[in-house]
Amino acid sequence: MDWYKLGFASVVGAVLGAAGVQGLHAQAKRPAYLVIEVDVTDADLYKQYTSKAGPLQSQYSARFIAQGGRVDAFAGEPPKRAVIAVFDNLEKAQALRDSDEYKELIAVRDKASKYRGYIIEGAAN
Repeated sequence: MDWYKLGFASVVGAVLGAAGVQGLHAQAKRPAYLVIEVDVTDADLYKQYTSKAGPLQSQYSARFIAQGGRVDAFAGEPPKRAVIAVFDNLEKAQALRDSDEYKELIAVRDKASKYRGYIIEGAAN
């Protein structure tokens, strides 16, 4: 009789543990990726933009995983320059985009380049 109780308690413990792990994974936020395509038209002015935007982006958890390296286009025209940054989550990327500090830089960015950027929520792992 005691073996049945021990076995039942073990099974219940395993089920509860698995449910807890699933709950933790469900609460984890997905990373977000900022993808930028840019054609710099005024290099000196663009450097002014990046010198202020880079530190600001870091404050919102941005980590650059691709920044201006070679682009191998296999469908369509490649961008002149491409940048990919990963953020802890979508909310942090949006907070950067919506911050007053970043909004102040947009006029400089747009004067120095043709810029296209978008945020993509990452897949759940």
